[in-house]
This record gives sequence, structure tokens and C-alpha cells, in this order.
Amino acid sequence: MLDDRKAAILRAVVEEYIQTAQPVGSAHVARLGDLSVSSATVRNEMGVLEREGYLAQPHTSAGRVPTDKGYRFFVDSLAGPGQLDPARTQQVRVFFATAHGELERMLSDTSHLLSGLTDYAAVVVRQGAEAVRVRSVQLVGLVPRAGLVVAVLASGAVEKRPVDLPEEPTAGQLGSVSTHLAVHLVGEALDRLPAVPPSGDPVVDAVVERARAALSHPGVGADQQVFVGGAARMASAFDAVHTIRQVLDILEQQFVLVTLIRDLLDRGLSVAIGAEHGVVPLADCSIVVAPYEIEGERAGTVGILGPTRMHYEQALAAVAVVSRRLGRALSEGSGER
Repeated sequence: MLDDRKAAILRAVVEEYIQTAQPVGSAHVARLGDLSVSSATVRNEMGVLEREGYLAQPHTSAGRVPTDKGYRFFVDSLAGPGQLDPARTQQVRVFFATAHGELERMLSDTSHLLSGLTDYAAVVVRQGAEAVRVRSVQLVGLVPRAGLVVAVLASGAVEKRPVDLPEEPTAGQLGSVSTHLAVHLVGEALDRLPAVPPSGDPVVDAVVERARAALSHPGVGADQQVFVGGAARMASAFDAVHTIRQVLDILEQQFVLVTLIRDLLDRGLSVAIGAEHGVVPLADCSIVVAPYEIEGERAGTVGILGPTRMHYEQALAAVAVVSRRLGRALSEGSGER
């Protein structure tokens, strides 16, 4: 733990470095805030902070810059995610008031909204459909021996699977199939659909079982979908071309992104700084993530990827607001899909 003076000096260095990207000197820190100490005292305290791993000195006689440990202290000392400024708050309000259409389009647009709010690359992950609960289900007859089972999920996604029919069912039997499926499958997770008890009609039971089996089989929606917005913004966040290339390469690798985000949430992290996330090419990056929920169930994740010299309060505020509003919008709209 740092005493109050060291903590104040460290926060001053972090805030100044975030703003300027230039090493911060003791004389400048002494003029900031209400420290009421000399630059010599600040210089001595900064030396202690450097020895303890909170600050680093890139060059002899240069000022100090925060380390990952310094940023971690700064983030952990924040009172909360903060508030978006009025202009950004209005931008979010207008977006979700007018955002409609297919789920995939909305998630993609949300990633661009979040990127615009923060000036960092933004990621929206839709949880794999197989883990989401069924909201409604029905069987549609296409031709005499073929049908389509359609399930609307709690996430708002729609899963469609073809079903080969054992024989040509009547319209009444098709209706009974849909009713029987709805009674026993609505509310169940797509990857854990229970066996459906018999209805007493052999044709209905045969079609119900084929429809249930079709839904249980992993489909296109089984994989988590990743939507990345503002990747080009990363080019202005780093000076080294090699770093930019590495970051852009990771953004293109959806599996790596999904695994990284899942690992962070499993560890209870909403912010991972530098080497904390364990992905070497992103050692100069921080990640801020938050899950979004639909009717109380986790449906995916939103997050941003930027340099460790990140505006953390603004980033946390934007991710918190967007994740909350996205979940609310999808919860309200899922019944209409």
C-alpha cells in the first residue's frame, strides 16, 4: 500500500502521461494539484515509486512514465466507471433509440458506436447460440417430406434447421408438433434440450424427435460471433509500426479474442493492463470488458482494446453504459423478433 502522498504523486504522473504521452518530471508534478511539497520532495518520492515498480524512467535525466503496476494502482483506486459527458451520453441515447434490424447488424453497429465513444478498437462478442435459452419454437412445412424448425432464442437470434419428415403430416399434425415442441423446449438451453415425452400420435412424435435432434445439433450459430469496430483507430494509438501490425493481427483472429475475453471474465477482471492478460503481442495494450445480459442471462460481451496509456475512466464509463443499454435494447426487442 502507498501512503497518501505517494498515491497522489502516482495518480498525477499517470493522469499527465495519459494526456501528453511524454515522461513526467518532478517539477511539473509539484505544480499539479494540492501536493504542497517541493519538487525535490516529489523527485525523492518518484524515486521510491520507481524502485517499487510503479514508475519507470525511459532515459537518464528524463521524467518518469507509469508501469503496468502503476496503471493497475490507478485503475484500482478509481471510485467507479465514472460518467460519460453529456455529448457522448446523448450519442448513446440516440443510437439505441434508432437501432433496429437484424441482431448481427445491431451488434456490428454497436462495436462502431463504442469505438467512436472511446477512439479505441471495440469488440462485441455474441455468445454461442447453443448456450442460449429457447424463447419460441415451431415447425414449418416446406414440401411434403421436408420442414424447417425455427427457434427464436432469448438473445434475439433465430436458429433455422431443416428437418426430413418421415411421411407427409397433415396441417393438424404440424400444428401439434409445434405445440408439443413449445410446451417442452421453451425456456431450455439449446445445448441441453430434454427428451420430449410422447404425445400419443406416432407421426407427431416422430417429427418432434427429428426437430429436437435438428435443434440439438450444432449449427452455424454455435460459434461465438465477434464484431470489431474501429480497428484502424489503433494505428494512431501506437508509434511503432511493428506494434500496430501485431495488434491488428490479433484483432483479425476471432478465436484468440474470444478466448482472451472469456479468460478475463472468468478471472473476474473488467480491466486487464499490459502483461496481465498474457497475450504477448498485446503487451502494450489494455483491455476493458463487460458482459451484457438479456433478461438476466449473459448473452455476450462488449469491450475495447487500446494502449496502456488509456483514458481509463472514460473507457470504463463507455463500456459500462453500452453493455447495459445493449442488454436492455435486446431484452425489449427480443419479444418482437
